[in-house]
Amino acid sequence: MAVAGFIGLGNIGAPMAKRLLGNSDGLVVYDVRPEAADRLVAKGARLAVDVADVGSSADVVSVVVRDDDQVREVVEALLVSPRRDQVIAIHSTIRASTAEELAELAEPHGVHVIDAAISGGAMGAADGTLAVMVGGTDTAVALAAPVLSQFASKISHLGPVGSGTRAKLARNLMHFVAFTAAGEASRLAEAAGIDVAELGAIVRHTDAVTGGPGAIMLRDTTARISPDDGWYSVMTNVASLGHKDLSQAIELASELGIDTPLAEMALQRLAGELGVPQEDQ
Repeated sequence: MAVAGFIGLGNIGAPMAKRLLGNSDGLVVYDVRPEAADRLVAKGARLAVDVADVGSSADVVSVVVRDDDQVREVVEALLVSPRRDQVIAIHSTIRASTAEELAELAEPHGVHVIDAAISGGAMGAADGTLAVMVGGTDTAVALAAPVLSQFASKISHLGPVGSGTRAKLARNLMHFVAFTAAGEASRLAEAAGIDVAELGAIVRHTDAVTGGPGAIMLRDTTARISPDDGWYSVMTNVASLGHKDLSQAIELASELGIDTPLAEMALQRLAGELGVPQEDQ
């Protein structure tokens, strides 16, 4: 097992780092707020003097900071005196081009950079059930896997450096568009006299049963579905039901004077996004 390094001990980083205590050959941590490391140090982690200290001490370094600029600053500091064959795992959501740039910067130092974007929030970090979307070489991912597996129950190696970030952006597109749709649905429910909190409880209950929007993401392509494909009848049924329900929701919204632009766009685009023609609804 490798010596693990961890930089960035915030809401998600701290519980991720905690999972490494006792599950590695040592844990070296750093945060710009030294007090953020107090609980980890009390349980056996070592507080690094600075970022470069982490770079010279750890085999696999996890980076959980805010944005591209902070990630770039951290990686440059790690490369001051890194270990040979060290892996820097960038968990922050950054531009794919930034990850690619930093991988090129690290290569002459004998250091591997992977973009290892995470999904699952603080709860997943604490439970060790995060999903990690990884871009990097086979060698780098294999070296990092023993550390990643301590806080993730799903590790997906998706391709070269940059792939993890691109997957995270696609995943979060659905996430935040869904948040926006939840707001639209809440406004409609409230105008109709429905308890919004209870509607939220209903949504969480049924999504736990059905799998939510991700339940239809089972095909390996977004191409138009052939009528002789088994998915055709499934998706045409979803499109038909969606067309009916969206039409009725928009009708209700109109009666109540509520604007529902996402619902109106979804009505026009749903069938096509499902891979079936509009006229088959």
